Amino acid sequence: MKKSSFVAMILGTVAGMLFALGMCMALLPEWNSFKEGVIFGAIGIVLGAVTVFVWRKMEKKAPIKLNAKAVLCIILGVIGAVIFGIGMCFCLVWENIILGTCIGIVGIITLLCLIPIIKGIK
Repeated sequence: MKKSSFVAMILGTVAGMLFALGMCMALLPEWNSFKEGVIFGAIGIVLGAVTVFVWRKMEKKAPIKLNAKAVLCIILGVIGAVIFGIGMCFCLVWENIILGTCIGIVGIITLLCLIPIIKGIK
């Protein structure tokens, strides 16, 4: 394993754990730690962005350029993740399994649409 991949793996794992812990703290009323959860989640997001920057620097890759395709991919990814999350909420919070599963599948299909957009069809 290359050093850059190892560093990215460690930083990405820490960022993901901080973000997940922050979201749990913010969204579980039993924990009574909404403000602290938002802070932890924000630190996780910032560390995730730093991870991408550090990895690209270690790999000697050019900075990411925001063009129309990159913005479309970001928007489609966010929409797909939100739809998938709504499906999970229907299943887990509101106990509507059938509707939640259908909405979740739509979110998964939306996320799968990213593959041909990013990689292209040959």
